[in-house]
Amino acid sequence: MKIVCIGGGPSGLYFALLMKKLGPHHDITVVERNKPYDTFGWGVVFSDQTLENMRQWDSQTAAEVEQAFNHWDDIELHFKDEVIRSGGHGFVGIGRKKLLNILQVRCEELGVKLLFEQDVQSDLDFPDADLIIASDGINSRVRSRLPEVFQPDIVTRPNRYIWLGTNRQYDAFTFLFEKTEHGWFQAHVYKFDNQTSTFIVECPEHVWLAHGLDKADQDASIAFCEKLFAKNLQGEKLMTNARHLRGSAWLNFQRVKCANWSTFNGNSHVVLMGDAVHTAHFAIGSGTKLALEDAIELVRQFKALGDTADRIPEVLKHYQAVREIDVIRLQNAAWNAMEWFEVCGERYCDQLEPEQFMYSMLTRSQRISHENLRLRDKAWLEGYEAWFAGRTATPGVRPPMFTPYTQRSVTLKNRVVVSPMAQYMAVDGRVGDDHLVHLGARAMGGAGLVMVEMTAPSADGRITHGCPGLWNEQQTTDFARIVDWVHAKSDAKIGLQIGHAGPKGSTCRPWQGAGMDQPVPADDAEGNWPLLAASAQPYLPHGDVPRVMTRADMDRVTADFVASTQRAAQAGFDWLELHCAHGYLLSSFISPLTNQRTDEYGGSLANRLRYPLEVFAAVRAAWPKDLPMSVRISAHDWVEGGITPTDAVEIARAFKAAGSDMIDCSSGQVSAQQKPTYGRMYQTPFADRIRQEAGIATIAVGAISEADHVNSILAAGRADLCAVARPHLANPAWTLTEAARIGFKDIAWPRAYVSGKPQLEAGFARERAQQAATKGD
Repeated sequence: MKIVCIGGGPSGLYFALLMKKLGPHHDITVVERNKPYDTFGWGVVFSDQTLENMRQWDSQTAAEVEQAFNHWDDIELHFKDEVIRSGGHGFVGIGRKKLLNILQVRCEELGVKLLFEQDVQSDLDFPDADLIIASDGINSRVRSRLPEVFQPDIVTRPNRYIWLGTNRQYDAFTFLFEKTEHGWFQAHVYKFDNQTSTFIVECPEHVWLAHGLDKADQDASIAFCEKLFAKNLQGEKLMTNARHLRGSAWLNFQRVKCANWSTFNGNSHVVLMGDAVHTAHFAIGSGTKLALEDAIELVRQFKALGDTADRIPEVLKHYQAVREIDVIRLQNAAWNAMEWFEVCGERYCDQLEPEQFMYSMLTRSQRISHENLRLRDKAWLEGYEAWFAGRTATPGVRPPMFTPYTQRSVTLKNRVVVSPMAQYMAVDGRVGDDHLVHLGARAMGGAGLVMVEMTAPSADGRITHGCPGLWNEQQTTDFARIVDWVHAKSDAKIGLQIGHAGPKGSTCRPWQGAGMDQPVPADDAEGNWPLLAASAQPYLPHGDVPRVMTRADMDRVTADFVASTQRAAQAGFDWLELHCAHGYLLSSFISPLTNQRTDEYGGSLANRLRYPLEVFAAVRAAWPKDLPMSVRISAHDWVEGGITPTDAVEIARAFKAAGSDMIDCSSGQVSAQQKPTYGRMYQTPFADRIRQEAGIATIAVGAISEADHVNSILAAGRADLCAVARPHLANPAWTLTEAARIGFKDIAWPRAYVSGKPQLEAGFARERAQQAATKGD
């Protein structure tokens, strides 16, 4: 085959040498616009894993890279006059120029033709090529020529950064944070040869503008950064090798992601590679990793499927299908890390102590979890666990989820909450043995707090005929029986979530009729009931249309909430939560999707919050002052024009000002048109943002399914409690099970079940030992 690589960066050069090694008969040319052995940029970083992959594909290149690289395991943080270091992270740093020189020499040894100072305008410049590798960088001309084919999604991010170097030597991947009168700057620093370290300075756009750096030339910018980081630089200077850029050397990162990676231009097959097809933020240092592993995977496909011209279409199809999965995974991690650095000045730098800030930074990409940190640096993590536990006056080392949590007069033995989960088993609003068994089993299962499902303050406030209520004395007595049982048989606390279904009421139980959220038919034997809402808008297009609430309706519903709250206190509940989420009555006022009112209860967010805050104030006044009260909100409607996470911060601030102790951060279920982005812990970012920006404790919910999730969330300060739902349906003793799974034994079991504890712990210990042995092999 005749192959042309446009662009002599890592992906183009490495693909050329690997393909030439695979088939020496291939005619391969790399065309580069720069001079021979000349390049721009400082050091690049990739992982130990990437280097191992390189060893497998061309040991000679890997050996030369290994001789030239700087390897380190440690990450060091300089923050608020403290220095914290953690090990076991495994990075490789090498000068970009040195890496490309190694690849260039190896290409020449193998017979790859290198053409320099050739400024290629288009893939059409090589009509006789069978395959064109478009490795022409983030501003790829090949990609730009055919946007309708490659369908690039290019996002320009708000932070500004400048890529500098220094002769100061660093023996760890170092992060520096400095606060100015206008905000925070951070530097990403790492050594890449015996004389030089990369020194990337980053800050938010508004901080950059406030310092006048938009008007500064390169020399002025360098002088500013030298002064800002003078204490750490210890007399060394900062340098630039971007003199070829006009004006300021400050850049905005661009995230590139293409839907299609290859095409046929009429003469040649063309495939994008490296930054031309996808970029990864420098916060996790993976641009070079992506480029090198792109090259490896494409050669792997040619090796597996055949390296002749007729096999190119199938090879390129398989290449994208296989490689895209790893790229998306790494881009998502890079995106998380990038966002963390974009908001850290506003969200974390002032709010977190250095120890927790370090943990948050280490886990920013969500690729590194609590237990993964234990594998990397057990001593550091145990020191952190002791620090975290010490903040709750708990001595010793223990996972964060097993530290106590106090709110007002109530202390939870641990940070696990059994989410309020509808059972649809009530009769006339009354709970019975089904609820006693459900809640009692989970109270004995180790959780610190067990929440009762949403309970209606009136008969017309129920979701279904099977939902519980608290509007009469019989219901109060029924609940008191369950509360008393939980208090007598366990050391868990029990809470009640009260809410009015509003426009989502009078629906079928999930297993009856048309199913969940579907309206009860008018001729149903149990009957249906009229609905109330902020506006006359049904949840489903074919649903019953609710009546617009009048002032009299508001007064009546508020009074119902107050009476229900008083009964909850009488029944002995430890905790109360007001449901203002998921499109139910109070949520229907908050979201602009469901509130079209033109009176003082519609329009602005402040107006839309007016009635929910009235209800909250009345309920808080009726609830004992020494007992905690939380509010569940939908922090994201997942619909254009609906509530956003930014709105959620303002909503949380309003409830905090009204006296709420915590915000339970859920999302969605306000509109049937929602398009959530699901994934593990997918709602936790809402709890994190609200906690830091609104300054109120939060409960994280949603796809939290293992102890590692809970510990990571709590240790990073992303929430104060974690509510676990579906796993508790599958296993009432989820908390006890997870404790055994991670090897934490200092947890009490119910006396009747304690004989099962050693067997469960031993079984999980064997599993951990087997996994360790397998990894060792």
